[in-house]
Amino acid sequence: MYDDALVNINGEQVPTLEILLLMTLISLLPSLLIMTTSFMRTLIMLSFLRNAMGVQSNPPNMVMVGIALFLTLFIMDPVISEINETAYQPYKNEEITQEEALNRAQIPLKRFMLKNTEDDALNMFLDMKNIEPVENREELLELPLTVVIPSFMTSELKRGFMAGFLLYIPFLLIDLIVASTLMSMGMVMLPPAMISMPFKLLLFVTVDGWQLMFSTIVNSFW
Repeated sequence: MYDDALVNINGEQVPTLEILLLMTLISLLPSLLIMTTSFMRTLIMLSFLRNAMGVQSNPPNMVMVGIALFLTLFIMDPVISEINETAYQPYKNEEITQEEALNRAQIPLKRFMLKNTEDDALNMFLDMKNIEPVENREELLELPLTVVIPSFMTSELKRGFMAGFLLYIPFLLIDLIVASTLMSMGMVMLPPAMISMPFKLLLFVTVDGWQLMFSTIVNSFW
């Protein structure tokens, strides 16, 4: 009926391009959640913790993803609130255009990512894009997402794996002590991992490990 529009059930014209853009954004939401928020580092640290304790399937993967998701919502709450106030609500009230709403929504997200991005990672991607390094904070916010997101991802992977290394150290010490004790007693056929696991769990529960882990993850972003 219309060349450049679709018709909804109320007979109103809805631009085809707007619907295509909305569907594209919805399809990209999982990737945006993982790559532009605290989700990736949080899940990496939780996975390293589970492997370090030697409990390969506890908590289950679904629980781990759920923990990472709600911790991400807690950490990203200020960013989400700012996007809602400066971009979504004005767009919903038809005060700004869709393009301006998207531009406004990028600013809080860029600010969060740049705060947690290492200079070396950012300069590397700037160099590959032939963009001069910038130091002014306002100029940093003008960088394209194609540079900010890969820089943020690189920094998050580095910090996540570094945190995983630090998480392994206390549990590795328990493994070494148990293995040395078993060897000194001549019990070389008994798997050290089976004996050390209860001590690892005891250590983790004694120091209130989950609370300590969650507070460390949250404070590392704030």
